[in-house]
Amino acid sequence: MTKNIVFFLVAVLSQNSWSQTQERSVINGKIISNTNDLEGVYVVNAKTEVMTTTDSSGAFSIMAKPDDILVFSSIQFKENRVLLTCEDFTNLNFTVRMSLVMHQLQEVVVRRYDNINAVALGIVPSGQKTYTEAERKLRTATALNPTANAGTMAGGSISADPLFNFFSGRTAMLKKEVEVEKKEFFMKLLEKMFSLEHFIDRLKIPAEYVKGFEYYAVENQQFTKILDSKNKTSTEFLLGELAVKYKEIIASEAK
Repeated sequence: MTKNIVFFLVAVLSQNSWSQTQERSVINGKIISNTNDLEGVYVVNAKTEVMTTTDSSGAFSIMAKPDDILVFSSIQFKENRVLLTCEDFTNLNFTVRMSLVMHQLQEVVVRRYDNINAVALGIVPSGQKTYTEAERKLRTATALNPTANAGTMAGGSISADPLFNFFSGRTAMLKKEVEVEKKEFFMKLLEKMFSLEHFIDRLKIPAEYVKGFEYYAVENQQFTKILDSKNKTSTEFLLGELAVKYKEIIASEAK
């Protein structure tokens, strides 16, 4: 008797399980969002615990039936639960919209580490002179190399490159390049320290002559020395004196 009851229960449970499986069919869908990274989102049928994942386009396929709940979850998206209807199974464009998880920073702290530089890290020796690009070219072109050809002559010999550069005029050209570079540096420093309005309104330099006055000022070695010290008061005082002389030059040329 007991065996018959057990057999009956097993048969009933098997039939119910088979019938439930038969009721479910494959539903095809696609997730959409404000990102192109749609691959790897978990799609779980909450009723059967069957799971799948989306492909690179966000498409998925899973066994389900109406009234099943599909759970969509991923690290980059908020969890979304969708109750399936009969229409979803006949909808060829069944889509589920996913919302991105926004990670908001509470505070951003920018710290300056003035003591950390190439010298502090031991990359550049302390006290070593720094060179601009033009100065490096000139130094390379004029530096004597006493170790050149040291393998062929006792005590070595002097490289012929500096002599060649001197006679070919390359050294002179590089010196001019260094001077031009220095003037450009002082021009930028001057324009950074004083606005265009300062030259026009305060120094009374006509607008069309401001750039010419800047060139005139940086040609003065005394002025560039003070300008390089970044002492604005002294620079402004000497700049005023140069402005007076420059306006006299403009006036004399206008006659």
